Amino acid sequence: MGTIRDLALALVLGYAAIAGLMWVAQERLMFFPRGAAAPANPPPGWQLEEVALRAADGTQLAGVLVRPPAARALVIYFGGNAEEATEQAASVHEAYGERAVLLVNYRGYGRSTGSPGEKAMVADAIELYDWAARRADVDPARIVLHGRSLGTGVAVQLAAARPAACVVLTSPFASAVDVARNAYPWLPVALLLRHPFDSLAHAPKLKAPALVLIGATDNVIPADQSERLATAWGGPMERVRFEGFGHNDLGLNPAYNAAIRTFLGRCVP
Repeated sequence: MGTIRDLALALVLGYAAIAGLMWVAQERLMFFPRGAAAPANPPPGWQLEEVALRAADGTQLAGVLVRPPAARALVIYFGGNAEEATEQAASVHEAYGERAVLLVNYRGYGRSTGSPGEKAMVADAIELYDWAARRADVDPARIVLHGRSLGTGVAVQLAAARPAACVVLTSPFASAVDVARNAYPWLPVALLLRHPFDSLAHAPKLKAPALVLIGATDNVIPADQSERLATAWGGPMERVRFEGFGHNDLGLNPAYNAAIRTFLGRCVP
């Protein structure tokens, strides 16, 4: 009897230890900051402007603004959890056409200082939006938000806080809790997660037109999560599902960039 009791106690303590480790180390499991990339180059004929913005708490946010001549429409891009955003600078025209693109790294990524976290990342996104909307060379009525993977959680909350002409979401999730629950079904992730990124709670209230891009074989963010968010969206919704493509290779499909360009052609021509 004592052996069974000791085994049960050991299992309980082991489970508690794993849950405690997840609580302490969750930022390391959720965010994968990358150091600064090589200096960014814009597409031929485009201008590149270094961006350095000090957030309200003193954190330095760094990135680039790339723009074709005379463009006043702007795409603000929020990348995945292991992206250095400025690396996209040379190829932005492939997805966005002749539109300016703001690529600023999250806290702790690239040359941005600080540490990433949901509240800080959303607050930073709002500051970046406001900074861009005040510029004389940007039409605030033609600002587009594009989030990929983790960045969809930021883009959705920004769309809830500020007006967007339209929103593009690549591999979006309903919430980070759902993603974690899928990966760790035996843990009480709803109680443990400090960064829930609950996009599904905001989606029904959002009226901006949206495009959702889904990898049918995505094993990081299952396609059904993206579909749930798309179904809950409160405004016009278009979705494109790429059969045979997953989480990290979605952009390799030639139809991926074409779908974004076509959507933006209607949203911010």
